Amino acid sequence: MTGKLKPRILPSLSASTSSSLLFEPTSYNQAAKNPQLLKAMNEEFDALIQNNTWSLVPPPSNANIIGSKWVFRIKYSSDDSVDHYKACLVAQGYSQQPGVDFSETFAPVVKLSTV
Repeated sequence: MTGKLKPRILPSLSASTSSSLLFEPTSYNQAAKNPQLLKAMNEEFDALIQNNTWSLVPPPSNANIIGSKWVFRIKYSSDDSVDHYKACLVAQGYSQQPGVDFSETFAPVVKLSTV
């Protein structure tokens, strides 16, 4: 394995042409060429800022900097047409070390029956 991922190719679901293809990009540079994905990235970033998910601070000199990555998905409605484009900014948590980068984790999980 070379460590490189290929973009996932999805058949186009538009009736206009059967030869056009939709694909989920694997990098920001690929996604930046698509106006719908740019809009999705802006919406995701605005939501992160609005919800005070994180704040930008200068790193301490001994800090392990955790990177982030954009993940893109194309969501389809029940009639197989494109419903919306989704972009998520995710932390590359695999570079974290317990006791150094974090001391505890919390992931709330709710059962549907509880709601």
